[in-house]
Amino acid sequence: MKIVPKGIVVNGLINISISTIEKRYELKSSLTGLISASYDIAVCVLSLFVSFFGERGHKPRWLAFSAFMLGLGSLVFSLPHFSSGKYQYGAKVEDTCQISGTSSANFTCSASPMSSLSNYLYVFILGQLLLGVGGAPLYTLGTAFIDDSVPKHKSSLYIGIGYAMSLLGPAIGYVLGGQLLNIYIDIKIPESTQMDQDDPRWLGAWWIGFLACFFAIWFLIIPLSCFPKYLPGTAKIQAEKISETHNDGSEALVETKNIGKKIKDFPFALLILLKNPVFMSLILASTSEALAATGFATFLPKFIENQFGMTSSFSATLGGLVLVPAAALGQVISGILVSKYKMDCKRIIRFMIGTCSVAFLLNTVFFITKCGNEPFAGVSETYNGTGMLHNLTAPCNANCRCSSSRYYPVCGSDEVQYFSPCFAGCASYNLNNKKKTYYSCSCIGKLKRENVSEDFLFEAVPGKCPSRCKYLPFFIIYFFFTVVFTFMAVTPSTVAVLRCVPDKQRSFALGVQSVFLRLLGTVPGPILFGFAIDHSCSLWDVDECKTKGACWVYDNERMAYLLMGISVACKIITIIFVVMALFFYKPPQLRPALPQKDSEMVSAIHA
Repeated sequence: MKIVPKGIVVNGLINISISTIEKRYELKSSLTGLISASYDIAVCVLSLFVSFFGERGHKPRWLAFSAFMLGLGSLVFSLPHFSSGKYQYGAKVEDTCQISGTSSANFTCSASPMSSLSNYLYVFILGQLLLGVGGAPLYTLGTAFIDDSVPKHKSSLYIGIGYAMSLLGPAIGYVLGGQLLNIYIDIKIPESTQMDQDDPRWLGAWWIGFLACFFAIWFLIIPLSCFPKYLPGTAKIQAEKISETHNDGSEALVETKNIGKKIKDFPFALLILLKNPVFMSLILASTSEALAATGFATFLPKFIENQFGMTSSFSATLGGLVLVPAAALGQVISGILVSKYKMDCKRIIRFMIGTCSVAFLLNTVFFITKCGNEPFAGVSETYNGTGMLHNLTAPCNANCRCSSSRYYPVCGSDEVQYFSPCFAGCASYNLNNKKKTYYSCSCIGKLKRENVSEDFLFEAVPGKCPSRCKYLPFFIIYFFFTVVFTFMAVTPSTVAVLRCVPDKQRSFALGVQSVFLRLLGTVPGPILFGFAIDHSCSLWDVDECKTKGACWVYDNERMAYLLMGISVACKIITIIFVVMALFFYKPPQLRPALPQKDSEMVSAIHA
C-alpha cells in the first residue's frame, strides 16, 4: 500500500533527519520548521482541486501520479548530499574547567559569515512541496476509492485498516532513519580523525533512506496504473447502498444540476459542503483532535525525556512504541465495531461521543503522573549554598571560563545534575573501558548517603542523574489507552463524513476536510504545543552574543499542567462539535443511493 512508503518519508525519515540536516547545512530551527511545514502547505493548496476533479476521474491513475511525485520528491530531498561535498567537521573541544593561564577555547562573540550551505534550504523546500503534491490524492481519492469498491457495512473496516497501515510508515521511518544515523554521513570516516557516535561533531547518513524510498515508490507506479477505473462488482455495490446524506436537499441538487464536471461548478460545490452543518461539525471536531494528536506526536518524546529523566533516543523509541500501536489498534477496533454492528450515520456519531468522552477522562494521566524537578545546580538549587538560583556561575567555577552554550550534563556523586563538566568545576577526566569519569570537581559537594553503590565512587559521569520519579510505567499504560480511545474516533469520523454528504461529493468532502485539518489542526498543533513547552523552560541556551537558542531545562510540573490543559480543551471542543453533528443530522427517507451513471461502472459489473 502506497500509504506506507509515504509515511516512511514524510512522517518518519524527515522528522528524524531534520536535526542532522540543520547541523549539516547550518540552518536555523525556524528555517527547518519551514521545511517541515512545506508539505502541509502543498497539500492545503492542492487538496480541494485534486479531490474535486479526481472525484469523477480515474482514481487509480491519480494515485499512480501521486506515486510518481512522491518518488520525485524523495529524490530531490536527497540531492543536497551529493552536491554539497564532503562533510567538514571542526576540532573537538573538551569542556572541562580550564583555569587562567592554561590553553583553552576563547569564547567570544563574533559574527560568523553566512555559509553557502544554507542555500540548500530551497532544495529541501522543493522536495517537500513535491511530496505534498504526491500526498494530496492519497487520503481523499484513495479513501473514496475504497468506499466505492466495498459494501457500506464493510467500508469502515477497510478504511480503518488503511489508516492503521498509514501509521506503520512513520514507525518504519523512525526505525530505519535511526539505524541509518548510526552510519557516518559520508559512509567512510576519515582516517585522520578519531570520531564515534558520542562525538558532538558526528552526523549520520540521513540521505540513504530517501534514496531507497525513491526506488521503492516508483516501483508502484506501473501496478497502480493497471487498475481499472472501477473494480469488478462496483456497480452492484453502489446500486445496493442506501443513501444516508443529511436531508437538506443537497443530494438532489447535486444530481439534478450535475455539479462537479466543470471548473465553474467548483465554488457552488464548495458552498454546498460548507452549508452542511453535520459535515462542518464533524470537520471541526476532527480538527480539534488533530491539533492535540499532532502536538503529542511531535513532543511526546521531549515530555518523556524531561519528566522521567530518560535519554532522547530512548524517549523517542518509547514514544513511538506507545503512539503507533495504540493509534493503529484504536482505528482497527473502531472499524471492526462499526462494520460488525452495521452502524448507520447516527449511531456512528453516538459511538464517537462515547469514545471521545472516555478519552477525555483518561487525559488526567498528566495530572496523576506528573513529576517534580530533579536537583540541578544553578537552576533548582544553589551550589552547596553558594551562588544564586537561575545562575550557572558560582564561586567554585567562576575562574573556569565555561560556555553556557555547550550543554554536556553530568551527574555528580552528590546526586545533583550539573550543566557541564566545566560548570561542575571538573579539571580532569579518565577513560576506563570507554566509560568517562570526571575528577577534581570543585563544585560537587559531599555524598548525601553513607552507603552508596560502586556507581557513586566517582566525582561525576556524563549524562543526567537517574530520575527519582517512578511513574513512567504507569504513565505509559495510562497514555496507551488514552491514545487508543482517541483514535477510535478517527475511522468513524471519516465514515460519517462520507455518509452525510452527497455521494458525488465524497472525494471533494475529504479534500475540504484535509484543508481544515491542516490549517486548523496539524499545522498550528505543534506550534501551540511548542509554545506551551517553551513557556515551561527554566534555563535557556544563551551564547556569548546573548542570542537565545534552545531550552536546556524545563519545569516539569508546569509542562504537565500546560499540556494537560491543551489536551483537555481540545477534547471538550471535540465533544461539543460531535454533539452538534448529532443534533443537526436529519436522516433521509429510506431510498437507494443515486446510482452513478458511468458506462465504465456498468461494464465493471459484467467483468
